[in-house]
Amino acid sequence: MIRGRKTATPDSSRREALFQTSRTTQEGGASKVWNGPAKTYYDLPLVKKAHWSWQIVLYFFLGGIAGGSYLISTLADLLRFEKHGVLTRAGRYLSFVCILASPVLLILDLGRPLRFHHMLRVLKFRSVMSLGTWGLTAFGLCSGLTTAYQAASDGLLNWFPLLARWMKAVPIKLVEVLGSLLGLFVASYTGVLLSSTAVPVWARARRLLGPLFLSSALSTALASLSCLLSFGRNNQPLVEKLERAEMVSMSMELGLISALPRLLGSLGKPLFRGRTGILFKAGTIGAGLAFPLLARIIGKLGGKSTPRTVNIVLSLLVLAGGMILRYVWIVAGRLSAHDPEAVHTYNALEGKKR
Repeated sequence: MIRGRKTATPDSSRREALFQTSRTTQEGGASKVWNGPAKTYYDLPLVKKAHWSWQIVLYFFLGGIAGGSYLISTLADLLRFEKHGVLTRAGRYLSFVCILASPVLLILDLGRPLRFHHMLRVLKFRSVMSLGTWGLTAFGLCSGLTTAYQAASDGLLNWFPLLARWMKAVPIKLVEVLGSLLGLFVASYTGVLLSSTAVPVWARARRLLGPLFLSSALSTALASLSCLLSFGRNNQPLVEKLERAEMVSMSMELGLISALPRLLGSLGKPLFRGRTGILFKAGTIGAGLAFPLLARIIGKLGGKSTPRTVNIVLSLLVLAGGMILRYVWIVAGRLSAHDPEAVHTYNALEGKKR
């Protein structure tokens, strides 16, 4: 049976009293009544946690780089702010490599390749996972066409003259525009996917997770391209442009992260406390965003170009921070799903809005 809440309950213990319950069990023919907070449902957590492993973390990370680098290469090509197309070429190839690995990682996590195929049999507009599967597939086609066009232009398909002519005839501008829109979707939908669940910390951050993952995708893509182009001899002016764009994206990412504590409140405990909190603060916020951003700002104020070695190190720090960001959000979701008080707190907060 369930006991009703007393009207004279103090504010400090009102939430605790709201979830008071009693259970009656039979032990040796005698009845035993247990009073306490409703922490589980028949010894099961109130919310089922996601059993995602490293494949999904890497899939989120590479998918973000793929979408971000494709967008950057498209802007470089359409706006023509480079002479030799080095950035466009690097962005196209990088995007293709990352998006090629993404379905493999997703299928490995699903366990059976046919499960990925079955998700393509029906398009459900109200299912984020269904839209994500179709978006990933469509973006992969656009990235493949763009990469094939680039390979034909670079002479890599000269061994197959007919295929080279076909690829050069592709309306590349149209494909780039469509692929950029799909790339933005792929880069941000993983955050929307998390926030569409019943996990308290993910659901509470539903307005910020999509933009946060998108800004992280842009910063990691810019860092990847900056790191790759740093190995070229005459790419310093182009690398400096990427550094300025990277500073903007990192500032956006830090701004979104700074809004999380107030938005999440007590629900942000698994994200900001414990080992996960230390990793998030030190790995993503500190080493992955604040330190590279501060170092680049100091370099710009000094009026000197960033040395190649320093730029590579800073870019690798940004990439490590982006990987940690996705890892800690998944781990925080598991902890939040296992915390029944977080489930009750989230339901109470959402109930006030109604």
